[in-house]
Amino acid sequence: MRLRQIEVFHAIYTSGSMTNAAKILNVSQPSVSKVLAHAEQQLGYALFDRVKGKLVATPEADRLFGLVANVFEHVEQLRHVAANLRASDVGKVRIAATPAFGVDFLPTAISSYLDDHADTVFEIETLHHDEIADALLESRVDIGLAFNPVPVPGLLTEAIASGEFVAITPKNIDFGDQARVTVQSLAELPFISLSGRGPLGRLLSSHLEGCDVDLDTIVYTETYHIAKALVVKGVGASIVDAFTAYSTAGENIRSWPLDPPLRYSVEVVSADSMPLSILSRRFIDHLRIVMTGYLR
Repeated sequence: MRLRQIEVFHAIYTSGSMTNAAKILNVSQPSVSKVLAHAEQQLGYALFDRVKGKLVATPEADRLFGLVANVFEHVEQLRHVAANLRASDVGKVRIAATPAFGVDFLPTAISSYLDDHADTVFEIETLHHDEIADALLESRVDIGLAFNPVPVPGLLTEAIASGEFVAITPKNIDFGDQARVTVQSLAELPFISLSGRGPLGRLLSSHLEGCDVDLDTIVYTETYHIAKALVVKGVGASIVDAFTAYSTAGENIRSWPLDPPLRYSVEVVSADSMPLSILSRRFIDHLRIVMTGYLR
């Protein structure tokens, strides 16, 4: 089957009629009928029967549709990639990052980068880990920035820094002269718990389970910056990544690295089918430098 025949077959099968298929494909109904007839002639069997004025897929069509749907999905992805490649012009860096980076760190890094490269244009999307993978595979962005990303076929990862989880509390909480605090130290405080979704959340959840401590959880949230905002308001304590802990709007909190340390990697993700441009590589090098200072 040719690509046009696949498109027509897919449209008829999913919409249930040639009229609907013609609307989907923005062509005339006779054109749809003609392409279908050619496809059936080449195949040597019918794809649809007319039953009481309605098109009904034949058993052969049902068996073909699974493969056709897969081909159709890849064709749609190809169209997305082709369109997005047109947008990736020279002088532009398109970044997808998890929200923890997007609130303060990325604006800080981009601001300092533009001091020396004023002609660069940035596009930023804040996405969850699986959404970053989709954006890269569709060439909607050039690079992704994520914590401990799960390996995905077609994507490359490059570690550019490592960080630690940090306990954060309202400013009036005092653990004396301790440079670090244990999870046990937080047991007497109201606790704001983070979701176990995503690589970072799973790492933290596994650590807390291993500590065998009953934390007095009063709030559950999926967003680390919401947890921090609650700590700022004096609601309780939490454990977050260092990027969230050290971001702005933290004047009313105190922070301590955990004892023992719980570390994670910060990685740049890119599509292996698209070599990074000189501009993207230059910005990644800048991210390394800014992270060194940001993570103290």
